[in-house]
Amino acid sequence: MANLRIVMTGVGGQGTLTATTLLAKIALDLGLEVTSGEVHGMAQRGGVVESALLIGGWRSPRIAFGEADLLLGFEPLETLRALPYLVPGGRVFSSSESLPPLGVALQKEFYPDPDGLRATVRAVAQDAVFLPCRSLGREAGSIQSGNSALLGAVCAADAFSFGMDALEAGIKKHLPAKIVDVNLKAARLGAAWKQR
Repeated sequence: MANLRIVMTGVGGQGTLTATTLLAKIALDLGLEVTSGEVHGMAQRGGVVESALLIGGWRSPRIAFGEADLLLGFEPLETLRALPYLVPGGRVFSSSESLPPLGVALQKEFYPDPDGLRATVRAVAQDAVFLPCRSLGREAGSIQSGNSALLGAVCAADAFSFGMDALEAGIKKHLPAKIVDVNLKAARLGAAWKQR
């Protein structure tokens, strides 16, 4: 099983850190070596949240520019900002729906054209998948489950060291019982979206 370096990014409230923790626990359940780290600012106020997850025996939780095999973006602008972490030809899975970061909400920063943003990402990545995570979460029963929709799409594309069965088992085992069903549904919607 190949080593995998994953960068995840979004804004506070999107479940970036929940997704990181869930993936780390799933990997541990499968007997894989895991290292993770997080960098987050004003997460409670919609600030940028970044985390790193390294599967397969890495000794440092840090991922430098040009080292991430996989970039998971829960917000498109944050996906664009994290693009320098991606190895040439790496893979990107991102929400297509914006949740403007704090700087944009305060009108101190400009939000790029969505088509141009996606084109920039696709020019760097071997594979770039954009899906409406918030809408899929809403369809599942909770906008907050959009993070599981993104994870489902990644599993459907065989981009992790494990597939949907492991993701579903991890959701059942590691998320609070009251949100298991909605997250399972969101993950399945995300997987189905990737297969369109």
